Amino acid sequence: MRWATYVSPQDGGRRCGLLVEDKLHGIDPGHQLIHLIGGEGTSLDEAAAAASSSPDEVVDPGSVELLAPIPTPPSVRDFMAFENHYVDTRNALDLKVEPIFYEQPCFYFSNPAAVVGPRSDVRSAPGTSQFDYELEIGVIIGRAGTDLSPAEAESHIAGYCLLCDWSARDLQAKEGRFGTGPAKGKDTATSLGPWLVTPDEIAPYRHLRGYDLEMTAFVNGKKYSAGNWSSIYWSVSQLLVFASRGTELRPGDVIGTGTVGTGSILELSAVHGQDRYPWLAVGDEVALAVDLLGEIRATVLPGSTPMPLD
Repeated sequence: MRWATYVSPQDGGRRCGLLVEDKLHGIDPGHQLIHLIGGEGTSLDEAAAAASSSPDEVVDPGSVELLAPIPTPPSVRDFMAFENHYVDTRNALDLKVEPIFYEQPCFYFSNPAAVVGPRSDVRSAPGTSQFDYELEIGVIIGRAGTDLSPAEAESHIAGYCLLCDWSARDLQAKEGRFGTGPAKGKDTATSLGPWLVTPDEIAPYRHLRGYDLEMTAFVNGKKYSAGNWSSIYWSVSQLLVFASRGTELRPGDVIGTGTVGTGSILELSAVHGQDRYPWLAVGDEVALAVDLLGEIRATVLPGSTPMPLD
């Protein structure tokens, strides 16, 4: 199944719909996707049956505003699970590869309020001159769980989507010296969508620790990134095991895999040079895609002027 959350042309309200033969079959606005995946009342399977047989409306997904599948997730955790991205970036910047990468997956908490849809333009972070995209997979939790085991972790996944973690690298570098992790460098926008793709859709492509699905990024029509989900070092199950230690994962939580190899300007410019891969500028058009998961498209807009602290 492929689900989307969108703005209904009927009443301007938020609805979720099932993709059926290139059309969105919208269901009653009283049912939001976060409730369906969590089993609050109507289940996702029941909703799919109703959407297929008697939709409340049928719309062309190209004619409506697509929102993030879960527009305001309870939490967003973003990991760094692709070894080639981590190692290539550290080596190119003449930084030490930390052994902890191979001991446990590492993540930071991102901003749920910054989540935007797959076609929403994004504002550059205030005060940055090094704005960047990051090509990632988003994992959407469907069933609550604590201290998950590797064997049971995947049963808690409602689906997958494309994720772009927009990053201000100069702000991130400053914050990194303080030792508390990313803050304003990652606070402006996280794009999700266009679909929540249920695990059965991608199961035939399982390969190594991930899936044999190509991941690409283009800037102004020029191909920048080319990676494959199967190159992931820490599997999604392992990410969920770690994220659930001593706490509860809840329906609608988003887990980012981190950036695939070559999946950011930070890595590309460090390896190949700034002239070849300059930072994003106002007006740049960015297109990210993952096989089966769809595409994110955004134009970079001017950021606001940083407000003085005094």
